[in-house]
Amino acid sequence: MPKMTERERLAKIEADQQNLAQEAETVRRSLRAHYGKLVTELPVERLSEREFRDVIGQAIRVGGSAAISALKGLTAQGVQAEPSAGSARKRTVVPPAGGDDAAKAVHP
Repeated sequence: MPKMTERERLAKIEADQQNLAQEAETVRRSLRAHYGKLVTELPVERLSEREFRDVIGQAIRVGGSAAISALKGLTAQGVQAEPSAGSARKRTVVPPAGGDDAAKAVHP
C-alpha cells in the first residue's frame, strides 16, 4: 500500500473526527433518553419545573457524588422537605369572625 500524502492523511483524520463526533452525539442522545425514562418513575410533580431544572442542573454541575452527599447531609441535620412553590401559592381565604362588617379596621 502506497504511503499517504499529508493531504490524504489530514482528510482521513478529519473524516474520522466527524464520524466520532456523530457517534458521540448518538450515544449522548441515547443516554439522555434512558435517563428521561428513569424520571417517569419518580414523583417529580412535587417540584415545580424550575426547581426540577435547578436541582438537576446543580447536581450535574457539582457532580453526582457531591450532590448526594449534600442532600444526605440535609436529612441527617433533620431538615424536613418543604412544600414546593406551587403548593405554597394555594392559600385558603378565611372569612373574618363576627360577620362581614366592612367598617371594621383590618390590621395585618
